[in-house]
Amino acid sequence: MTYGTKLRERIAAPGTTPLIGVYDMYSATITAQHYDAMFVSGFGFAASYYGLPDIGFIAWPDMMAFVQRLRGAFPGHHLLVDIDDGYVDPEVACHVVEGLERTGASGVIIEDQKRPRRCGHADGKQVLPLADYLTKLDMVLATRRDMVVVARTDATEEADILHRAEALAATDADVVLVDGVRSVDWIRRIRGVVGDKPLLFNQIAGGKSPSLSLGELTDLGVDIAIYSTPCLFAAHRAMHSALTDLKRADGRLPEADDTGGVGVVGVRTATRLLEGNLARLRSVPESARGRTAR
Repeated sequence: MTYGTKLRERIAAPGTTPLIGVYDMYSATITAQHYDAMFVSGFGFAASYYGLPDIGFIAWPDMMAFVQRLRGAFPGHHLLVDIDDGYVDPEVACHVVEGLERTGASGVIIEDQKRPRRCGHADGKQVLPLADYLTKLDMVLATRRDMVVVARTDATEEADILHRAEALAATDADVVLVDGVRSVDWIRRIRGVVGDKPLLFNQIAGGKSPSLSLGELTDLGVDIAIYSTPCLFAAHRAMHSALTDLKRADGRLPEADDTGGVGVVGVRTATRLLEGNLARLRSVPESARGRTAR
């Protein structure tokens, strides 16, 4: 069974499926201990790999190389990959989709923004003419074999949001995402126009959308929730705190707790975590066992 089929089956199961945003191999290794589904966030990857905001700097070979490393370390996890606008050109989008599917990505998200692009929860977004985006989307759908494809719109005008959501639901895309949804009422309105097509909701701290529990999202008819940046933002705060404490202590490191408790992480704890990614020690989550090779 393919990675795309496994993710498609998970989406079809009752409840809202959470996918946690990861930005590097260390964050993915920690995430894998808690969840069996990861989202390769464009925001997180641009921040970690380039040190730049999510406004179009990502080069597709870099993203493909990252996904290849992820799939090698986590053979049983679902991997949904943000490929922005398909890196502008439809032919490039198809090339990337084919390569990611061969690498073992479970699915991709492709948006209708035009350059210069923005984070989905930022101001100043512009969208392609719908016909142009649908042409690109149709080419991607014809290229994929079984990979899940999420069609995303970044429309901001109310009438255009509903028009595009309905148009995307009428395609062969597996899932529809309207990014930057501002209210529960708008989730209901979008759910109404996409019909039976699975719906994805993007949660990002400090973004334009309301913060909702998985139970609340399930009640609203949302099938998937991506959490773009919990690892990145937690690391941001923790590093600031640790370095502030180090400076206050005149450079004296705190005592490490390598017992697996909630104290300061030390070298033994970190090493044990990373040893789990060694090929001979790698484990597959219980929920993912039974997947056959592609």
